[in-house]
Amino acid sequence: MDDGKLSLPAPGPLTPAAPAPDADGARAGDPFAVPPRGVRGTARDLRRRIGGALAAAVALVVKFFSAIKGVLLLAPKLKVLTTAGTAFVSVAAYALFWGWTFAVGFVVLLFVHEMGHVIQLRREGVKASAPMFIPFLGAVVAARSLGENALAEARVGLAGPVLGTAGAAVCWAVAEATGSDLLRALAYVGFFLNLFNLLPVVPLDGGRAMAAMAPWMWFVGLAALIALAFVYPNPILLIIIALGAFEAWRRWKLLRGSSLEQAAYYRVSPRNRALVGAVYVGLIAALALGMYETHILSAAGHSFRSL
Repeated sequence: MDDGKLSLPAPGPLTPAAPAPDADGARAGDPFAVPPRGVRGTARDLRRRIGGALAAAVALVVKFFSAIKGVLLLAPKLKVLTTAGTAFVSVAAYALFWGWTFAVGFVVLLFVHEMGHVIQLRREGVKASAPMFIPFLGAVVAARSLGENALAEARVGLAGPVLGTAGAAVCWAVAEATGSDLLRALAYVGFFLNLFNLLPVVPLDGGRAMAAMAPWMWFVGLAALIALAFVYPNPILLIIIALGAFEAWRRWKLLRGSSLEQAAYYRVSPRNRALVGAVYVGLIAALALGMYETHILSAAGHSFRSL
C-alpha cells in the first residue's frame, strides 16, 4: 500500500577496499608480501657477495701456500728440480699457444742459449747457477758477477747467442735433411731469439757486448726499443724497457763517476774492442741470414700447432 512515504533499501555490509599496490607490486596491507628492495639493500648484498668471494680467494691462497710450503723451502737446495720444474712450467705455458712439440723444442733452444752463458761464466772463474726458466720472458742464470772487467762481461754476453745460433743452425740442418717444417720453424724462432738478444740494451746480451765497445749505445738501443714498443705494443717490451732504463742510468752514473775501480772495469784495449765488435756484427749477419733462409710463416699467420 502506498502511504506517501519514501522507502530506501537496507544498506548491505561494507567491504574494505583493496589497498593499491606500491611501486614494487607488493600490497601495503599484505603481511606475506616481500618487502621492496631499495638501492641500499642491493648495494649491501653486492658488498656482501664481493666480500665473501674475496674471503674465499684469500683462504684458497693461504691453503695453497700452506700445502706447498715444504716444497718452496726445499726448492732452492735442489738445482735440478728448479731447472726441470721451471722448464716444465714454461713448456706448459708455451703449449697453450703453440702446441706441445713446438713448446718443447723452444725451451730446449732457450736452454742451449743459457748454457752458453753458464759455460763462459765458469771459464771466467765465476760460479754460475743452472738456467731457471720464466714463461714468456725466457730464462736467467744467477751469478755473483759477470767477470773481472767489461771485456769478460762481453764474452759472457756473446757466449749465449754464439751457442744459441749453433743450436738453431742444427735445427735448420736437420730440417733440410728431413723436410721437417717443425724444425725449420724452430730454427727460425731460434735465430730470431738470439738476434733480439743482441739489441744493445742491458740486461740483454747486446748490452753486455756494448760494455766493452761503446756504453753510450745503451741509450740508442733503449730508444730503439721504445720506438718498437709504439709500433708493436707488447708488455714484454715494456718490462725490458723499464729494466733497461734503470740499469743503463745506474751504470752510466757509475761510469761517469770518479771511481778508479769503475774506470779500470771499462778499460778495454782497441784490439779487444775490435774483436768484440767483429763477433757482434758477425752474429747479426749470420742470424739475419738464418732467419731469411728458414722463414716459412705466411703473411696471414701460421699456427705452429699444425707443423
